[in-house]
Amino acid sequence: MEKQRDKDQINEPFDAYGSYSYADYLSWQLDEMVELIRGKVFRQAAAAPGRVHQEVVMILANRFYEFLKGKSCKVYPAPFDVRLPVSSRRHEDIDTVVQPDLCVVCDQGKLDDLGCVGAPDLIVEILSPGNNKKELQLKYEVYEASGVKEYWIIHPDERTLLIYTLENEKYRPSRLFTLGDRVSSQALLGFELDLEGVFGELS
Repeated sequence: MEKQRDKDQINEPFDAYGSYSYADYLSWQLDEMVELIRGKVFRQAAAAPGRVHQEVVMILANRFYEFLKGKSCKVYPAPFDVRLPVSSRRHEDIDTVVQPDLCVVCDQGKLDDLGCVGAPDLIVEILSPGNNKKELQLKYEVYEASGVKEYWIIHPDERTLLIYTLENEKYRPSRLFTLGDRVSSQALLGFELDLEGVFGELS
């Protein structure tokens, strides 16, 4: 019996069991956004992100931008390619290319005209219906292995935030934060976020 295909994996013209590189990714001309995770192709949600998702992106991007003014770190919203090389920065050798909802990069040497090559200091993913498995499992694994110092997962419908902090090459989870909590970042020292000011602004 044929193995069931992951519903997140893109259909034709890609082989669900094939393996692809960033060089392949650059050659594609697609109408939809896709990501590569360990050589496998995953499509973004078929529909555009929901209104609340986009409101959270805009609020957080603004908070980070204001805090980072005059600093070497910069915040980038999706679509923004983050390449996570394992052993080589050559396009043909990179098999993971993701587009986090938000990422903060402090090492300017990781930035080029195509985006970021190497682990950002902080990544924020905002969950949407249909992509929770990818965010919670696959991206968690590659972000941890790649050395992303801090990984935030926001559930906009439940108004919650979970922060994974890298310690000794493994992620340590925070408690689940929600309305009324004020959180700080270990990757961006001095940055604090009042969740009432994020979730409370959602319409």
